[in-house]
Amino acid sequence: MDWQLPHGEAVHTRHDIAFATGVAPKVAGLRSFRDTDGRDIEAELTGTGWPPGPGFQPRDRSEQSGVRVMDVVLLGIPRLINAISNAAGPGGNLATAPRGLGQSQEPHFEVEDFPVVYAAPDAVARTLPWQLDPARRPKGYRTVLLLTDRRLVILGLPDGSDQTSAQELWSLPRAGVAGAELMSFSQGPSDVRLCFTDESWTRWHVRDATRFVGHVRGERSPVLRDHLTPQQRAQISELMAHPPLEVARSLGKAHPVEEEPQLELLADGVVAVHLQVPLSNGSRIPLTAHLDPSGADVTPEGETP
Repeated sequence: MDWQLPHGEAVHTRHDIAFATGVAPKVAGLRSFRDTDGRDIEAELTGTGWPPGPGFQPRDRSEQSGVRVMDVVLLGIPRLINAISNAAGPGGNLATAPRGLGQSQEPHFEVEDFPVVYAAPDAVARTLPWQLDPARRPKGYRTVLLLTDRRLVILGLPDGSDQTSAQELWSLPRAGVAGAELMSFSQGPSDVRLCFTDESWTRWHVRDATRFVGHVRGERSPVLRDHLTPQQRAQISELMAHPPLEVARSLGKAHPVEEEPQLELLADGVVAVHLQVPLSNGSRIPLTAHLDPSGADVTPEGETP
């Protein structure tokens, strides 16, 4: 039977998510699972039905040098370039972390160790599904988070499937969430720490992390086009009719957008307009614009133009 939300429950935002992955040389490509005393609880999670994982063993100095090669696969070419330029500190010692990362505010959790579940026994974070772990789930499997007006819902999607064939893996009432914060010590940044009301937490890699955190904090909320200013509505119609998108010739041409955009109200009356622009080759490209009440294109505080 196809999966669907219960009647009357509305999705506010949707994101591909997974447990985050360490980027500092000592923990690059790794993740750990801890209780509040810092003990490794991976074996305990396996006892609750999780498949066995690779375990966590911080890299020694020689392995940290090897991370420079692994960066191509694990962390991408930009990080490799950063790593090469910063491979040695004074006297030839490895630097604490390559340039390009943010400043670690919690070295114990980001440089020396990298917990993605931090929870006392019976805490919420221990109930998260094992499919969030890239090292455990099948190749091509995706986990998607739906933030609705009532809950956080995690869906599992086999390779190539859409939401209708998804399996609901986990859910939590929004009242169980204490807060969310962007973790700058990552590429992007794209890491988020989600804290629960029982003081457990998890660290996720989230696609479009700024948007997700804004929704959790109540800094973004869905809005209908009818509730916007006349200038904003007019500019949205113009964006839909003539998407300002440069497309490679191999992808064809951008067509007008007929699908209703996703709209989010931000601070000071700014609206975020999320469009899916159809191309002549049959694919679609996402396009986001931010419009102030006068309809002018703006860059919200804390975001990059």
